[in-house]
Amino acid sequence: MRSKLFVPGSRPELFAKALAGPADAISIDLEDAVVEARKAEARGLVNGWLRGGVSAGGKLVIVRVNAMNTPHFEADLAAVVQPGLDVVNLPKPQSAEDVRAAVEAIARAERANGVTRPVQLLLNIETPRALRDAAAIAAADPRVMGLQVGLGDLFEPLGIDRRETAAVQQVLLAVRLAAGEAGVDAYDGAFADVRDTEGYIAEARLARRLGFAGKSCIHPSQVALANDVFRPSDEEIAHALRVTQAAQAADANGVGAFVVDGRMIDRPFLLRARSIVATARRLGLLPAT
Repeated sequence: MRSKLFVPGSRPELFAKALAGPADAISIDLEDAVVEARKAEARGLVNGWLRGGVSAGGKLVIVRVNAMNTPHFEADLAAVVQPGLDVVNLPKPQSAEDVRAAVEAIARAERANGVTRPVQLLLNIETPRALRDAAAIAAADPRVMGLQVGLGDLFEPLGIDRRETAAVQQVLLAVRLAAGEAGVDAYDGAFADVRDTEGYIAEARLARRLGFAGKSCIHPSQVALANDVFRPSDEEIAHALRVTQAAQAADANGVGAFVVDGRMIDRPFLLRARSIVATARRLGLLPAT
C-alpha cells in the first residue's frame, strides 16, 4: 500500500471517484474530516455505499472510525463493518488491551452484519503512550496489518514542531522497529500542506529510507508522489533479481554467504531482495511467476 487517499465520509460523491483513481487504497474518514454535527449522517452515507456493493478493483477499502473513547465508536463499527470493507483504521489506541477490545467489537459487528471475511486493523500511533507501547500494540492480535504514524496528534499537544526533522525521524524509526517486531508493515501519516510538494516528497523519502511501505495522502495530487517514492527503482529491482538468482546458485553449491555487485549477501539481504521482487511483481514491474 504505497498510497492511501483520505476521503471525507460526508462526501459520498467522491467515493467512487477515489476508487477509480491511482491510489492503492482509499480511506473513508469518519473522524477528523467530519464535524461533530454530521457524524451520524456520514456514518449512514458510508453504510449505504458499502451495502450497495463496492467494486474496489484490487484496492484496499479502509474506513477510519472515531476513537474508542468517543460515543461514535460502536455505532461506526456497526455501520461500516460490511462486505467490501477490508480494514478499519483505529485512531488513538493506547494499549494492547484497547486493540483486543476493538477486535471484539469488530467481531460482534461481523456476526451482526453477516461478514465472513475478517476485517483487518490499521492502528494509528499518535500518543506518547502508544509510541512507548507500539510493539505490544502491533502484536496484540493477528488482525493487525500495520501501524500508521500520526505526527499531528502526537506533536501538537506537546509543542513539537511538525517540521523538526530530527523529531520526525526518531518517531518514524521507533514505529518501524515496533512494526518489525510484530511482523507487520509501517505506514507514514499525512502531510497537511498540499501546496508543499517538495516537503511531501522529502518526508516520504525519509519514511521509505526507514523501511515504511507507504504514506497517507490528503489530496489527490499527493497520490502520484507517494506511488513514485514507494515504488522500487529499476536499479533496486535489477539488484534484487541478481541477488535472488545468485542465492539459487549458492544453495545448489551449499554456500551460505555470497557476493553480488561487490556486496556480501546473507539471509537479511536475501529476504529484502525477495521482498523487492515480490513488490515489483505485484505492481506489474516484473512478469508474474
